[in-house]
Parts: sequence; C-alpha cells; structure tokens
Amino acid sequence: MKLERRKVKINDVVFGDHHGIQDAVLTINQKELEDFIEGLENIETAKVDLAKPGEPIRIIPVKDVIEPRVKVEGVPGFAGVTTQTGPLGEGAYQVLDGVAVVTIGDIVGFQEGIIDMWGEGAKWTPFSKTLNVVVDLTVSEGLKPHEHEKAVRLAGLKTAEYLGTLAKEAPVDAVETFEMGSIVEETAKYPDLPRVVYCEMLITQGLLHDSYIYGVDAKQLLPTLLHPLEEIDGAVVSGNCVAACDKITTYQHQNNSVILELLKKHGKQINFLGAVMVPELTTLEGKFRSCDFTAKLCQMLGAQGVIVSEEGYGNPDSDLVMIAERLEKKGIKAVLITDECSGWDGASQPLADTKPEARAVVSTGNVSHVVTLPKAETILGAPEAIANLAGGWAGSYDEATGEIKCELNAIIGSTSEIGYHNLRVREY
Repeated sequence: MKLERRKVKINDVVFGDHHGIQDAVLTINQKELEDFIEGLENIETAKVDLAKPGEPIRIIPVKDVIEPRVKVEGVPGFAGVTTQTGPLGEGAYQVLDGVAVVTIGDIVGFQEGIIDMWGEGAKWTPFSKTLNVVVDLTVSEGLKPHEHEKAVRLAGLKTAEYLGTLAKEAPVDAVETFEMGSIVEETAKYPDLPRVVYCEMLITQGLLHDSYIYGVDAKQLLPTLLHPLEEIDGAVVSGNCVAACDKITTYQHQNNSVILELLKKHGKQINFLGAVMVPELTTLEGKFRSCDFTAKLCQMLGAQGVIVSEEGYGNPDSDLVMIAERLEKKGIKAVLITDECSGWDGASQPLADTKPEARAVVSTGNVSHVVTLPKAETILGAPEAIANLAGGWAGSYDEATGEIKCELNAIIGSTSEIGYHNLRVREY
C-alpha cells in the first residue's frame, strides 16, 4: 500500500467574502460556512469563530478536533461515516497543514475539554499551536443524548471535509510518502529486523465513550488488525468525551504519533507488522475476551515486540496490564504507554491495576496535576461548563477573577497516551 500526504501549508486564517487560499493564507466566508453547517441533519444553529496561537482565547467545552483534508486519489472522506465505505490507506490526500476544526456547544454530558490559545493552558495542549476554526453548535430540540452526540460528531467531520476541499487546487508545499507491502513481503525484505506490532486501545464503553472504525461502533468488534496507513487515512474516528486529557481526538487519529514514528523506523530498525485496534469494554468477560484476542493476534502475526497504548484511565488500566501479562507469557516483549492518575501530590498509585509483566512503561504525565488558567479576553463557549468536566468541580471557575483552577484532566490532549501532546522526556 502507498499513501501520500500532500501538505498545503497555512500560516494564517481570516474571514472574507470568499473561500480560498493565497500566499499561505486561508480565507473563509463565515456566512457560507455557517449556512452549510446549519443545513446538516439535526443542527439548529452554527457560529464559526477563529482562534489563533498566542491569542488570549479560551475554547470550552471542546468535543472534537479534526484535520481538514481532501482525498485526491483513492477512497474519499471518512469511509463508512461521511462517505460510502471502501478500503483506505492508499492513494493521496491534500491537507490544510496547521489548521484544525474544533467543535463546541451545549454539553452532551460529562467529560468534554478546554483549549487555551495562550498562557499556562497553552503549554499543555497541542491544539494551542494550530489555527483553529471553532464551530459552536446548537442541535435541534428534543434530541436524545446519543442523537445529540452523533449530530455534533458528524457536523465536525463534514465541516473538516468542506474546508478540506479548498486544499484540492492549492499549491503543495511538501509531500510525505508512506509505502508498505504485505506482512509476507515486508518480512521477506527485512528478515533480520525485530518484528513489531502496535496495539491501540480505544474507548468503547457506550454513550460518550465510543470510537468508530470504518463507521462501525468498535465495542461491537473483536480486536481488529488494520494496515497502519488506514488509520492515518481516516479509518478511525473519535466519538467519545472521555476525560479530555487523554481523549484521542479524530485529529490525533489522523496523525497518530506512534504509527508515524514506527513508519519512520520500518525497514531501518524494525519490521512494522501492523496495528491492532483493541476495544476497551466494561464487563470482566469483555475484558478477558479482548485481551485474549489481542495477544493471540500478535502471536499469530509473529510479533517479537508490541507497543500498547491506552485511551482513558481507571478500568482500562486493567485491560492494559492484562495485555502485557498475556504477551510476556507468550515470550513477546510488551511496552506500555499510559498516563497516571496519581493525585494532586503525585503520591497515589498511578494505575488502577498492576501486573509484574507490566515492566516497560512510558508515562505521559499525571492527569491529576492542578493548573490555574488566567482570565481570557475572549471565551468561545461557556466557562461555567468546567464544573461538569472531568478535572473540574463546582467553583472551579471563579467568576470574579475569570480564572479557572482545574486538573490536567480537563485540558484536551494534555496527557495523550499516543504521545500527541506537549510533554517531553527530560534526560538527567
């Protein structure tokens, strides 16, 4: 399979009387875009704003972040979700590089997040560095919670596709090419390189805690093998509002850090065999089944090493360490990527479960770390929503000062367990 990522570099986004790209500036006709969004199913009103790096703007409550792009060769769109299903991972797409669509609006339930474009909050989220097209959505009256979530999710994806079409005729600044044959072909080419599989755990626990693979609710699936290029091409979509700190947004699936790093090393340091999508279920039987099948798939693929990344924390910690246990007992080395829920002082047990086989662990930070976010000059959304976000509480927002005190839990992407965040390893 061969996939090209063609970057149309965008240095600024402005409103104007037309849609277009010139001299790395994306111009958006605000009224036309709002009219398009309001024409989507179950969307009552849409208000579009811009938020740029360094501006004293707070965005809350964030539901999803999506990268605008257009497929110019191969199956278009988010196959099985916004377009007819078909095999992804081949062809070429052009992307508005540096731009993100951010959806906000009436809170569906608990656990949606914050993006600050400046100050202390900006240090913790990767989306303080993107040029954000913020879409504030009001859905039709009378929708049930799952209908509300679906309407907002699809509106964000379709808005990203709408803007992505502007990249189609724009000059391309850089091209990244990813190419991998079948497992048999790649193993024949690199017989002496360590065989590595990536297992990506996905929140799949019901309303506001779901993920989708080719449009299929992943909690209905057994662990599923994907070619790594399929996820990069839009095969995996976020449908959850899990704690914002480690929610994997659709943008992060489109740019999965672990997959991109393993692709760089493929054929040089490792033989990257594929990516296993692992549903995180809530029943003990479901956890055993998911962990058993994950280890079996890795063994059948001939993996010698497996990287396992988590999404969320709490009961998924059990899945994470049980996968490590099963892999290690089969003679397969396991490396885990997870954040920690260690309390405000960092002294609590970091994971809800543990196994002696979970020896190699990469931490992406403490979700309970408390930060104080200064008053914003502009707020897109509703700051009082922090009371209903994981990491916030009643009184978290001080109306008198405009400050918010909260845990990293509330900040989108602050402890991303696929490594897509602003934290770095420090060597001593």
